[in-house]
Amino acid sequence: MPRPATLFTGQWADLSLETIAKKASSWGYDGLELACWGDHFDVQRALDEDDYCQQRKDLLAKYDLNVWAISNHLVGQGVCDLIDERHKDVLPKHVWGDGDPEGVRQRAAEEMKDTARAAAKLGVPVVNGFTGSSIWGRFYSFPPNKPDMVDKGYEDFANRWNPILDVFDEVDIKFGLEVHPTEIAFDISSAERAIEALDGREAFGFNYDPSHLGYQGVDYVHFIENFSDRIYHVHMKDVWWSDSPKRAGVFGGHLDFGHQDRYWDFVSVGRGDIDFDRIIRALNRIQYDGPLSVEWEDSGMDREFGAEESCHYVKEIDFSPAEGAFDSAFASDEE
Repeated sequence: MPRPATLFTGQWADLSLETIAKKASSWGYDGLELACWGDHFDVQRALDEDDYCQQRKDLLAKYDLNVWAISNHLVGQGVCDLIDERHKDVLPKHVWGDGDPEGVRQRAAEEMKDTARAAAKLGVPVVNGFTGSSIWGRFYSFPPNKPDMVDKGYEDFANRWNPILDVFDEVDIKFGLEVHPTEIAFDISSAERAIEALDGREAFGFNYDPSHLGYQGVDYVHFIENFSDRIYHVHMKDVWWSDSPKRAGVFGGHLDFGHQDRYWDFVSVGRGDIDFDRIIRALNRIQYDGPLSVEWEDSGMDREFGAEESCHYVKEIDFSPAEGAFDSAFASDEE
């Protein structure tokens, strides 16, 4: 069976849910991955209003769409981050509060617990998101990190996320971290360390997104194989990187996305350097049968053209694993 092709609504939060649902249906999507911002999915309304979740599902069904996951990246970022004025622009007002950093982190943690409860009420198995990180600024070790500085960052992550994941366990929901620069895990090595910090608990896994790995030089296919039992959701997102030196390197040169001097940039699915055929084959090997969710980002393309093209591309490249070896027809039962 083909995996459902869904559209992550985070980049469409300027539109109402009904508007993006109508568009996504016309483009050929099977469902939406609902962002917990804009008017797409409100965590507190889901918990406070008896009919809210059913209304969301009914709205999607009106356009022949389903939902398999919700995502709360923005609030998750606030759990472990060193909070500053940037967070005020992305966090809900009731999470930002008076802006006191520790208060923000604690309120973000409570909101992530509520997100798990809301997901259970909606009837989806996965919440995707970010974790934030108190040590992201120490990824380049100068002045040299003291031996325990990074250790303390992972301890802080575990101390803040274990109580959140306790609620995920209580309501039988998985958390899928989108491994990403600025998070506690941004490549294979740091992802392994994050799992170790949590003593391997199963509630914590990954929203696999190759676009954040490829330009770093991380083996994004091996990521699937290395964490085969923790790929809880998949983002289909592409990235381009240069095959020759550029004025700005991997760290971006403080240049905006879309700038011609960047060494790498996000592009519409199928137009970059990610080898999606190898990804599909790896997902087949680990028997992943969940959604392939398009997270559409391309600074040089009309987003509606790109979203529709991406849907068709994802459906075209997805295929089921073989039932047997290609040459099994030549085998004989006779001795």
